[in-house]
Amino acid sequence: MNESSYTPPKVWKWEGQEGGAFTSTNRPIAGSTHEKELPVGKHPLQLYSLGTPNGVKVTIMLEELLALGHTGAEYDAWLIKIGDGDQFGSGFVDVNPNSKIPAMMDHSTTPPTRIFESGAMLMYLAAKFQALMPTDPANRPECLSWLFWQMGSTPYLGGGFGHFYHYAPHPIEYAIDRFTMEVKRQLDVLDRHLADKRYMCGDEYTIADIAIWPWYGGLLLFQQYDAAEFLDVETYTHVMRWAKEIGERDTVKRGRMVNRLRGELHEQLRERHDASDFDTKTQDKIEAAG
Repeated sequence: MNESSYTPPKVWKWEGQEGGAFTSTNRPIAGSTHEKELPVGKHPLQLYSLGTPNGVKVTIMLEELLALGHTGAEYDAWLIKIGDGDQFGSGFVDVNPNSKIPAMMDHSTTPPTRIFESGAMLMYLAAKFQALMPTDPANRPECLSWLFWQMGSTPYLGGGFGHFYHYAPHPIEYAIDRFTMEVKRQLDVLDRHLADKRYMCGDEYTIADIAIWPWYGGLLLFQQYDAAEFLDVETYTHVMRWAKEIGERDTVKRGRMVNRLRGELHEQLRERHDASDFDTKTQDKIEAAG
């Protein structure tokens, strides 16, 4: 069926419609599909995630906190394979009723605290450890504004542009044009803002950078959606400069490795339970050990 021949029904029904790469897990209802408890490791902070941009926000944040000396930010990171439907297990749904990664439990509180939505996790951790959030009343609203800019804008990048340009089973010109225009507008917003600023909030590296970088840095630096040439990302020189600088941080490099299933095996730390795991338990070493 082509674009012009489809007439929506009066009432839509779920009848196993083709959903491209996500057909097996997409559904129009919430709740769990099977019983499965979540594992709990030795640290108070338990993260259940996958190395997507939303998951990477939180692992970068935790690695940044540890680098700042906040030992209470030690964490266990458990792999959630969304392609297998792990996010619909009963234990995961108890932590995040929206069945999206990442999800987190803080067992240092009584009772334990659940946190879902990556932006909420960044704010929770920034408040808990009093770090990576401006304390100046004049700068704090700027940081929060850019944090929520990311949360509101990125669905057009991922679910819009990324889906129709990269994942959809059939290219639809209208959809690709619509979301390409919006993503390029967002890149222009960032480029203009960063023209005279080192970071999103000036000279201070904050949760705004941590939230925005995995999505837009990934687009510019790591061939996310194989779209760098299509979007002509090199023309966004200020965003590129910012993305490269943040990408060189050791904390960011570590955060990108956690719960990762793609890329070079030495860059995949599928589960993280201790800082030494980066040296001893990357996937290349696990596979070499048989």
